[in-house]
Amino acid sequence: MAINKLMKAALKALSYPDINLKKNYKLERTFMNVKGYHPIKPSYNVWDHSVFYQDHKIPVRIFSPVLGKNPSEEIVDEHNWNNTKEYPILLFFHGGGWVAGNIDSYNRVCLNLATKTKHLVVSVDYRLAPEHPFPAGLEDCYAVAKEIFQKTDLLHSKPEYITLIGDSAGGNLAAAVSLMARDRGDFEPKRQVLIYPATYNDHGDTSPFASIQENGSDYLLTSKMLQDYMELYMGNQNDWENPYFAPLLAKDFSRQPDTLILTAEYDPLRDEGEAYGEKLWQAGNQVEIIRISDALHGFISLPLKFQQVKESMELIQQFIQKHSEPNLPIT
Repeated sequence: MAINKLMKAALKALSYPDINLKKNYKLERTFMNVKGYHPIKPSYNVWDHSVFYQDHKIPVRIFSPVLGKNPSEEIVDEHNWNNTKEYPILLFFHGGGWVAGNIDSYNRVCLNLATKTKHLVVSVDYRLAPEHPFPAGLEDCYAVAKEIFQKTDLLHSKPEYITLIGDSAGGNLAAAVSLMARDRGDFEPKRQVLIYPATYNDHGDTSPFASIQENGSDYLLTSKMLQDYMELYMGNQNDWENPYFAPLLAKDFSRQPDTLILTAEYDPLRDEGEAYGEKLWQAGNQVEIIRISDALHGFISLPLKFQQVKESMELIQQFIQKHSEPNLPIT
């Protein structure tokens, strides 16, 4: 099937310039942040906070769900919080190859998620490589997750109401946070949504996945870019075999959250994301793997009018409802 021309044109507008990432990662970072910036309308309620971890602050942005038919009718307000209502949370880790992206460039994605799922969306502005290589960004994500899971009074939510979610590098981080949570025993995520996640460490000619060869040169995100991103993210050579760096390398996939994996048909990361879901399923976890047709890597950042975005939002909502307690407050 030929890819939809509108989808390809839209993703081309969001794609990165053809540059040497290792030498020009700051240019790529600026380009992605500017292209991805989406202004927040006054009718939405958004506020910024920080989580303190070791010697620095981790910025987080909280997007409130629109609860009325009109966005101005009923929204969650940090200054007028209804303590009798408990809202579920999507803890979101953004993409960008661990090198680019921030909470500003993911405003649209988080607003769409908050509006469509009736969740508070907490977006984490973790530290970026190569200035802060692995595991710095991952530890930031873990620190925010630990605080939200353990200090339930912060956002008036229960641990069982919290879902981890991320796209691309953020999907990698969400999967790694779940593995770390099991191994460290600090908290227990019940659900995770991994959107075209990076899960493996080889995106070159020796990759075992057909999607690297099939989609690694003509669909905006190339296999060469993927390799560059991972090398910029890597702290030292030993990281290459670390399952928190590449979750598909884990030896133990048991005791993981109920998982939804969304992949894109024309994405070089497609097969490794689906392979990760298969590993989770074989280990006895509840897993749903859905390939979004006629989609490229990065499609979740497009406007909600695109069919692939609407479909994904509906799938995420359905997954949460299916894998939650009956009293989860999302209706």
